[in-house]
Amino acid sequence: MPMPPLEIDRTSPVPIYFQIGRRLEEAIDRGELVPGERIPTEIELADSLDISRPTVRRAIEELVDKGLLTRKRGVGTRVTDVQVRRRVALTSLFDDLAAAGRQPQTRVLNFERDCVDRHAARMLGLAAGAELVHCERLRLADGMPLAVLRNWLPPRFADLNGDSLATRSLYRMMGEWNGRPAVAKQRITAKAATPAQARLLDIGPHTPLISMQRTSFDSTGATVEYSDNLYRADHYAIEVTVFNR
Repeated sequence: MPMPPLEIDRTSPVPIYFQIGRRLEEAIDRGELVPGERIPTEIELADSLDISRPTVRRAIEELVDKGLLTRKRGVGTRVTDVQVRRRVALTSLFDDLAAAGRQPQTRVLNFERDCVDRHAARMLGLAAGAELVHCERLRLADGMPLAVLRNWLPPRFADLNGDSLATRSLYRMMGEWNGRPAVAKQRITAKAATPAQARLLDIGPHTPLISMQRTSFDSTGATVEYSDNLYRADHYAIEVTVFNR
């Protein structure tokens, strides 16, 4: 498949390298550039756009840093497996994958209705000794391990069917108890994978992971979930739209 033509605006205050990177990124998002496809060399791109080679190199390097392109001597620059790119919104990863045309799969690692966890209880606004519903799952996308999801729910969800978590979205199931999250506070950091997490995610020990802690509330303001999730940084990205105030 030929690469779509790149258009740049030389009158724009947006740097040329950024425009090139964004056009390539959009082409990957739309499927115009598919995983494994080779893109033109720096020289070819520079000649076709009539710009300097360092400008092209900077654009390519930023996409390599994002994990969208890979470079290999003798092979060239190719599109990597597309990242799961998730906007900051209160949605289920299961539903987001399905909406993106990916095949979500879930392996339930642990499910218990009488978990005692002081930290999770505090985040849920419950007594330290409260018995919580706890589930831990490995989420895969098209067969590739993507995330380890760890959720703690208050006792009102004790009748949730743990087996159903293998094929259904947790948030959809919570909605059946009128407890689907409506608003949440979340914190995003980075952590090194433990040996056990590395084995689950099929990565090297101490590989950086995206870590997201979330406390969710239903439409009445009641706390309905605390989660502590880990995502592979090489195949998962979080997008935020910002506005000038």
